[in-house]
Amino acid sequence: MAFLIKSMVGNPLKGMGLGGGDEKAEEETPKDPAAAAGMTREEYEEYQKQLVEEKMERDADFLHKKAERATLRVCLREKYRLPKSEQDENMLQMAGDDVDVPEELLKMVDEDATEEEEKDSIMGQIQNLQNMDMDQIKEKASATLTEMKSKAEEKCSVM
Repeated sequence: MAFLIKSMVGNPLKGMGLGGGDEKAEEETPKDPAAAAGMTREEYEEYQKQLVEEKMERDADFLHKKAERATLRVCLREKYRLPKSEQDENMLQMAGDDVDVPEELLKMVDEDATEEEEKDSIMGQIQNLQNMDMDQIKEKASATLTEMKSKAEEKCSVM
């Protein structure tokens, strides 16, 4: 009879923390994390070493990428004569001298530089003129010429 009452009252109250039976669950959980992971102690230590090494490698790669980006920003700041950034300089100092700009980024910067040089050259200006509307250019030139003639006639009594 006591068993019947305990099973009826104990099981519903177990979820609320009022029933018994929690002692067995505590005893069954192992205190060793290796046993909890289903490994031997040596396997677990090796696994932890491997995780730490992988994390260190990822962090080093991440810092190297950040230093590469900082190098590129420094190059662009020098190119366009922008003020220097202490954050980029600190990143380069932390990374050391072995940081180079990735080749893909250098190619992109070089392509931009050649495009800018082409636009600045005389040939680039001529190409820009070809893209403009020639009728509009002719109208502006003739309007400017007639305006100059009228001003010259006003100021000069010989004309």
